[in-house]
Amino acid sequence: MELFDAICLRHSYRGPMEPTPVPREDLERIVGAGIRAPSGKNAQTTQFIIIDDQEVLSVLQGLHPANKAMQQAPAMIACIIDTQPDKIYEGYDFQLEDCAAATENMLLAITALGYASVWIDGWLRVEGRAETVASLLHLPAGKKVQILLPVGRPKEQWDQKERRPFSTRVSYNRYPQPQEPL
Repeated sequence: MELFDAICLRHSYRGPMEPTPVPREDLERIVGAGIRAPSGKNAQTTQFIIIDDQEVLSVLQGLHPANKAMQQAPAMIACIIDTQPDKIYEGYDFQLEDCAAATENMLLAITALGYASVWIDGWLRVEGRAETVASLLHLPAGKKVQILLPVGRPKEQWDQKERRPFSTRVSYNRYPQPQEPL
């Protein structure tokens, strides 16, 4: 699939998934796309766990009853970052940016390979869910699950939601002033 087609087709899929396993070769290609994402000062801070063990998946699938994709995904990818990251540039770290860039690359790869996913982040932040998942994945102290990506073949076809028009989100050379169009 051509890159701009994958960008236009990529969407957050929370629907039911086919039970067909995702081949490890495809999961490795997807995570390989994440590894190739840009990283602040090339620190390459994001780590990944490919989850395809049915016992582990079973526990994860039971944690999010409102999300069919997560309940039925035959594979998941966990994006792992440090809880106390090194400051690598002028007192700043770029772990969240690195993780987000890796996640977007993986979402595009997922789409290009004909799979579907949804970026699960906010759900992890409440009710100790990230800690529960970290324990299940045997993360050492100092590491945390930032994002989960359920991966599978969608049972339904969804379109990407409409985006606001280009002209309402983009200006040239400066931010528009009041009463000035973008």
